[in-house]
Amino acid sequence: MQIHWLAILLAALAGFLVGGLWYGPLFGKAWMKARGITPESAAQANMPLIFGATFVLNLIAAFMLDHLYATYDAPMGLHYSLVVASIIGVGFIATSIGVNYLFSRQPRSLFLIDAGYWVTIYLVMGAIFGLMR
Repeated sequence: MQIHWLAILLAALAGFLVGGLWYGPLFGKAWMKARGITPESAAQANMPLIFGATFVLNLIAAFMLDHLYATYDAPMGLHYSLVVASIIGVGFIATSIGVNYLFSRQPRSLFLIDAGYWVTIYLVMGAIFGLMR
């Protein structure tokens, strides 16, 4: 099995950048409100640890996605890659978040923000793999 290190690195970086936009200017205020986070409590967070761990977790996710693509004998291309990524994002991650948020009685807005992020990030990572493999 060939490991596509450059695609993995770019997919992880893309995940990091999409997260910065998603939880920053796009939905940051709505997310903080739904989570009950104030600007004061946000300022006390250990951001180097959060950003570093987030990047490592994105690397792991991108590595696993690369491995998943390599395990199937299908023609690799943008369409196939996006179909698989959307199945992961919608079919596994968003539904899992939905179950957790239902039982923990989280607001629908928080589910839409968080699940939307994961669907988007997997589609972006899938597009990178589809274009680079």
